[in-house]
Amino acid sequence: MATARPIAIANWLYSVAFLVFIMVVVGGITRLTESGLSITEWKPVTGALPPLSEADWLSEFAKYKQIPEYLEINGPAGMTLADFKFIYFWEWVHRLLGRVIGLAFALPLLWFAVKRAIPSGYGWRLLALLALGGLQGTIGWWMVSSGLSERTDVSHFRLAVHLLTALFILGGLVWTALDLRQLAAGNARPARVTGLGWTVLAVLFIQLLFGAYTAGLNAGYVSNTWPLMNDYFVPGGIGWDSGWWAALNNDPYLVHFIHRWWAWVAVGFLVFLARKVRPIDRRASVAVHIAFGTQILLGIATVMTGINIHLAVLHQAVGALVVASTVWGVHLIGRESR
Repeated sequence: MATARPIAIANWLYSVAFLVFIMVVVGGITRLTESGLSITEWKPVTGALPPLSEADWLSEFAKYKQIPEYLEINGPAGMTLADFKFIYFWEWVHRLLGRVIGLAFALPLLWFAVKRAIPSGYGWRLLALLALGGLQGTIGWWMVSSGLSERTDVSHFRLAVHLLTALFILGGLVWTALDLRQLAAGNARPARVTGLGWTVLAVLFIQLLFGAYTAGLNAGYVSNTWPLMNDYFVPGGIGWDSGWWAALNNDPYLVHFIHRWWAWVAVGFLVFLARKVRPIDRRASVAVHIAFGTQILLGIATVMTGINIHLAVLHQAVGALVVASTVWGVHLIGRESR
């Protein structure tokens, strides 16, 4: 008779979540080093191998030389083959990690399914996460393709979809693993998202969205002062001519301003969440506090150093930890409300 193995599956999901976290970090490096457009083709299978000869490298470089980023920016700046190899490396690692995550999820899932070890009601959820991971690969190429013909960078809208989908997958993995651990402890009913949970997640979503916009528009560079932006609370230079909606979604000054100050709205809700969680599990409360506190300090430091790449990468990494810790807190409240 088949036996469900909720703890084993939960531990596997935590491992995949860790890989997704690494993927988010490498994605940040790829963005900050302007590496994302270095591979101009999408080859899901054969693309796993990097160029293996000098002729292969020259061929890849020749393809890159045809896109606007090289023609308008890197070519005039004197990019060499060695420079190209550097940016190619980070994009290749980013895509390779995507393939590794796909295998790390699909193969164990198949094994658990064959062994009939998946608890009742969780099969569809695991399949949905697998499908979402596959979709994320397609979204990644959709994002890259936006910078191959008429632009010198990728669309910040597509970048936001790509990043937010990755963070949603991370949250889904953590939430499902937490449900499975509760199942193993004898609580068969999955947690639900409460009204407070939805509110906190919505506030955090807005902050993450404008964080993605800030990255995509290079909006972090418009001011390296804090708390004021270039000596003003509301910065000058906001382009209102096309209307408030266009400015809200496209103007780097306004996007930076919103990301900078909406962070404090998010902090307020996260503090409230942490206080609610503390009587249930003090560790989760501490995790939420540490995550958002570190993130605020890193955000300020990133701005004041003129977007130091190491701090900026850490800022994106801790952003993913904020998501994971928030999901933990929201799950605990949802579990207790059952």
